[in-house]
Amino acid sequence: MHLGNANTHVLLDLIARARCLRELKQAHAQALARGLLQHDLRSTSALILAYSAHLSPSSSRLLFHLSPLKPHSAFLYNTLLRSLSNAHLHSDALSIYNLMLRDGVRPDDRTFPFTLTACAAAANVCKGTELHGSIVKLGFFADVFVGNTLFSLYGVCGQLFEARQVFDEMPMRDIVSWNSAISVFSANGLFVDSLSSFSELVRSGLLVNSVSLVSVLPACSALHGLVVGEIVHGLAIKVGLYCLVSVGNALVDLYGKCGDTDGSMRAFGSMPERNDVSWNSLIGSLAHVGLFGNALRMFRKMLDLEMKPNSITMSSLLPALVELGLFRLGREVHGYSLRTSMESDVFVANSLVDMYAKYGSSRKASAIFHGMQNKNVVSWNAMIANLTQNGAELAAIKLVKEMQDSGECPNSITFTNVLPACARLSLLMQGREIHARAMRIGSNFDIFVSNALIDMYAKCGRLELAQNVFEVSEKDEVSYNTLILGYSQSAMCIQALFLFTEMGSAGFKYDAVSLMGALSACGNMSLLKQGKEIHCLSFRRLLHTHLFVANSLLDLYVKGGRLDFARKVFDRIPNRDVASWNSMILGYGMQGEIEAAVDVFDMMKDAMVEYDHVSYIAVLSACSHGGLIERGKRYFDQMLDQNIKPTQMHYACIVDLLGRAGQLEEAAEFIKQMPFEADSNVWGALLGACRMHGSLVLGRWAAEHLFQLKPGHSGYYTLLSNMYAEAARWDEANEIRKLMKTRRVRKNPGCSWVQSDNCMHAFLGGERMEELETDFCFEEQV
Repeated sequence: MHLGNANTHVLLDLIARARCLRELKQAHAQALARGLLQHDLRSTSALILAYSAHLSPSSSRLLFHLSPLKPHSAFLYNTLLRSLSNAHLHSDALSIYNLMLRDGVRPDDRTFPFTLTACAAAANVCKGTELHGSIVKLGFFADVFVGNTLFSLYGVCGQLFEARQVFDEMPMRDIVSWNSAISVFSANGLFVDSLSSFSELVRSGLLVNSVSLVSVLPACSALHGLVVGEIVHGLAIKVGLYCLVSVGNALVDLYGKCGDTDGSMRAFGSMPERNDVSWNSLIGSLAHVGLFGNALRMFRKMLDLEMKPNSITMSSLLPALVELGLFRLGREVHGYSLRTSMESDVFVANSLVDMYAKYGSSRKASAIFHGMQNKNVVSWNAMIANLTQNGAELAAIKLVKEMQDSGECPNSITFTNVLPACARLSLLMQGREIHARAMRIGSNFDIFVSNALIDMYAKCGRLELAQNVFEVSEKDEVSYNTLILGYSQSAMCIQALFLFTEMGSAGFKYDAVSLMGALSACGNMSLLKQGKEIHCLSFRRLLHTHLFVANSLLDLYVKGGRLDFARKVFDRIPNRDVASWNSMILGYGMQGEIEAAVDVFDMMKDAMVEYDHVSYIAVLSACSHGGLIERGKRYFDQMLDQNIKPTQMHYACIVDLLGRAGQLEEAAEFIKQMPFEADSNVWGALLGACRMHGSLVLGRWAAEHLFQLKPGHSGYYTLLSNMYAEAARWDEANEIRKLMKTRRVRKNPGCSWVQSDNCMHAFLGGERMEELETDFCFEEQV
C-alpha cells in the first residue's frame, strides 16, 4: 500500500512537470507500466485533465472510455466534464453529463457545478433549467457551491428574475454568493441592486474581500455615486484591502468616471504597487474628463518608469493627442504600434482611423481601415465618420451598405455619422432609407439620431418631414435649434419664431444657435420690433458679442434699413470675421451710402481680414449703384490678382456697372469674353440696363437668352414688352405678350406685408391673404 502511494506521487509529479504532449505521453506510459490506471482514480483523473490542458481532449475522452474505474463513481465523469469545459468544448461536456445519466451513475455535489459552468459558457439556459430541476429533485440545492454556480448560470444568461429567485431561496450564502450577486446585477445594469447586495453583505457579518470591492465599484461609477464610492473606499482602507492592485485600479477608475480627477490621482498615488492596468485607468480617466495634457504627461511618466504600454494605453492616448493637435506625436505612436505589432488590435486601429480622419488624412485612415482583419461596429462607424468629415459623402453612404453586407448591424452612431452626408448633398431618398432602417431597429428614438434626421430633412427642403420627426421624438436644445434654423432659411420664417417661443416656454435655454436662427427669421421678414426683443434677450444671456449672434444682428438691421444700429453692433464685435465686414459693405451699398461702403471695404485690408468672393460682390454692387466705373474695374482686377475665381455674380455686377453708366457695347463685349456661359443674373443685368437706356437691339439679344434660361419667369417678358411699348413698336410688344400666353407664363401678383397691432397682415393683388399673430413672448422658463 505504501509502495502504491509512492508510485502515485511520483506519477502525479511527472504529469505536473510535463511541458509538452510528448512528455505527458511518457508519464502515461509509466502509469501503464506500473498498473496504476487499473485501480488509482487520482492518476487517471490527472491524466484526463492534463491531456485537455495540452490541447488533446480526444486523448482525455479515450482514456476515460477505456478506464475500468469509470462505472464505480461520478469522479471520472466529473473529471472529463471539467477537462472538456476547460478546453471550451462545452457542448461535449454536457454530452458527458447525459452519458453519465444513461450509464446509471448518480451525480454528486461536484457534478452540478461543473455542468452548470459548461451551460453558462454555452449560454444554454434550457439545459440549465433542466439541471435546476435535477438539483432540487436530488437534494443538492442546499449545497452552497451548487447554488452559487446555478445563480451564475442564470446571471450570465440574463435570466435575472430566475437568478434573483435562486439567490433569495439559497438556505446558506457564503462570500462567493454575495460577490456573484453584486457582479451579476452590476453587469446587467441593475446598479442599485448591486449596491443593495453589497450593503447586505456588509450587514451579514461576512468579511468583504477584494472581489466584493472590485465588483461593486463599477456600479458606483455607473451611477456617478461618488459619495457611495468614497464609503466603499473607506471600507477598503478599514479592512486593509486598499493596497491591493486590483482594488486600487477600480478606485482610480471610479474617481475618473465620476469626474473627480484629484480623487483619481490620490488613489493612484496611494497604490504601493502598480501595473499596466493602473496606468491605463489613470490615463483613460484624465482623457475622459478632457485633461488631455495631463494624460500625455502620465503616459510619458509611464515610459520613464519603464512600464510597457499596451493596446489599451494606445487607444486611450490617441484621442488625447487628437484633442491636443499633436499630429506628429500621433504618427510616432502609430509607428510604435507597428513596431510592437499592436496595429492589428481592433481598439488601436479604431483610434488610428479616428485620429487620421480628424487630421484630414482620409487616405491614411482608409488604408488602416481596409487593412484591419477583424472589424467591429466601432471600426465601421469611425470610417463612416472619416468619409463624412472629409467631404466623401457618397463613399460614406456606400460604406453603410458594405457594413450591412459584411454582416455588421448599424447602430445609432452609424446613423448619426451618415445622415449629415445625406443632408450635405440633399440626398432625400437615401436619407429616407436610413430613416426606415433606423425605425426597424428602434434607433429612431435615440435623440442623436432624431436630431440628425431633423437636420437632414430640413436641409433637403422637406420641413414637413422634419416637423413630423420633431413632434414624435425626445427633444433637447439641438432639436429646437435645428428646426428653427431650417425654418429661418425657408419661406416659412414665421414658424421659426413660433418654435423659438415654444423652446423658451418648454424650459430650454437659448444659446447662440437659437438666437441666430430667430434673428435670421426676423431679418427675412423685416420684423424689426421682434428682432430688437431678441437682441435684448441676447444681452441678458451675454451672447450679444458672440460672432454668430452679432453677424445675425448685423443682417437684421441692414435688411431693416437701420444702419445706425448695425454700425453700433459692428463696432462692438471683438473678433470680426469676413462675414461681419461683408454685411456692412452690403448694407451701405443697399442704402446708397457708396463712399461708406468703399471705405469699409478698404478698412478690411487694414484690419488684416482677407477678402472673399462675397466681399467683392458687395463692393462691386456698391460701385455699380454709385457709378464708380473705374474703381469697380480696379476692384475686379484686384480680385483676379488675389486668385479669387470670379462667379456669375461678379460678372453680373460688372455688366450692371457698365450698363448703368450707359456703356452697353462694352458690357456686351464683356459678356462675350466670359470664360463660361452667362447665366440669368448676367443677362438680367444687361436687360435692365438696356431698359434704362432704351437699347432695343441689345435688350432683345439679352431677352432671348433669358427666355431660354428661365422660360417661366414673367418679369423678363414684361420688361421687353414695356421697352417696345415705350418705343411705340406695338407689334413687337404684342408679339412678346402672345409669346407669354403661348408659354402659359403668368405675371406674379404683387404681395405686401403690413404689421399692425402685433399682427402681420398679408395682401395679394389688392386683397388680404392672411393674418398672422406676431405677439411673441421671448422668455426662458426658470
